[in-house]
Amino acid sequence: MASVLNIRPAQREGARLLIGIAGTSGSGKTYTALQLAYGLADFNAMKVGLLDTENRRGSLYADIIKNAAGEVQPFLIGDLDAPFSPARYTAALLEFQAAGVEVLVIDSVSHEWEGTGGCEEIAERGARRGAKDWATAKGEHKKFMNALLASNMHVIVCIRAREKTDMKGKDADGKTVVKSLGIQPICEKNFMFEMSASVMMWAEGNAQTIAKCPEELRPMVGREKGYITAADGKSLRDWVDGAKQLDPDVEAARNMLRSISEQGMDAYRKEWPKLSAKVKKALTSDGSHDRLKTAAEAFDKARIEGKPGGEALAGLNADLAGDEGNFE
Repeated sequence: MASVLNIRPAQREGARLLIGIAGTSGSGKTYTALQLAYGLADFNAMKVGLLDTENRRGSLYADIIKNAAGEVQPFLIGDLDAPFSPARYTAALLEFQAAGVEVLVIDSVSHEWEGTGGCEEIAERGARRGAKDWATAKGEHKKFMNALLASNMHVIVCIRAREKTDMKGKDADGKTVVKSLGIQPICEKNFMFEMSASVMMWAEGNAQTIAKCPEELRPMVGREKGYITAADGKSLRDWVDGAKQLDPDVEAARNMLRSISEQGMDAYRKEWPKLSAKVKKALTSDGSHDRLKTAAEAFDKARIEGKPGGEALAGLNADLAGDEGNFE
């Protein structure tokens, strides 16, 4: 049986950052994210992408990235319209990755949770006997989360926030008591903590509340006071570049195959032959190819076993496949 792990001495290598910036309207999320992205892209704006889910509002920021001479630096932008399903977010992510983007800003990711076609609607559509189908909705969200974590790009997600209230309590007269829960991000409850670092922005971006930030990233995105700038993004880039450098072609292929493996072995078989001989050799020699095939097979098995009679069908498929999975 192929190994599912690559156990090795720990090193900081091949780092890809996932940063969350939450805030209410006007808190400076988009501006801050694009400035941070510019520095993180080593001041190459054409390596910055903006996935705009806000009805083309992202185009209003077309002139905000400027070089040291004050010259506007254009970046790439793509509009995502409804439905805002996790699968469509994932497809958009992969399109930007294929376009050569190194740092992607998603503005905003909140639609994936509560927008048209998002997770809340998925749960509503599958409701039975008054119970929402959160198992399906959260399963789709997890796939999107995995795509973010496996991406070959640095990703900065903008997250809408608003005041939330609790209306479950009653007073002595039987009237509903509205209790404020404060300003909270609009996303899956664990989303902010899945990031490399995440903050809630205040005072038009001049103050932040840290949700999560490793000690080594605090000088750049965890200070709590002051604007987050392109210079901070460049400091993040320098921190990443200080890690062991990996072959970018091999890493791009590895991350692409990680995403493809979720679609199963058929999809994996279609992508593998497209890789160069050098990349195939590298991924085979370090065991990545075998591990990713094992993952693809596991995704296939999980899908089959989730259907009536699936366990028997999974066994039959394994018998028929024989050694077919050992392709080069």
